[in-house]
Amino acid sequence: MTELEDKVRQEVGKVEDPETGQTFEEMQMISSVKETEPGVVNVEFIPTSPFCPIAFKLAADLKAAAKTVPGVKKAFVYCRGHAMEQQINEMTNK
Repeated sequence: MTELEDKVRQEVGKVEDPETGQTFEEMQMISSVKETEPGVVNVEFIPTSPFCPIAFKLAADLKAAAKTVPGVKKAFVYCRGHAMEQQINEMTNK
């Protein structure tokens, strides 16, 4: 894991799920953080339910958190295992 990946994982791990009050780290919802090129990171998460009603908001919150990390130029967030995965990913990363 690169230093940037580690910092991004720490930051997105602090994002809270408003339904449970727990962080993404506590709930182990971040499945992957990869630096695809210098300053560009991909974050993958798995919501607690394939029909999670706030998955769009969670994806936006994760993207905002990742972008606060010094050195991140672009952040892409991908939801996995949700019924509307494709729509969430398209909307979050346009």
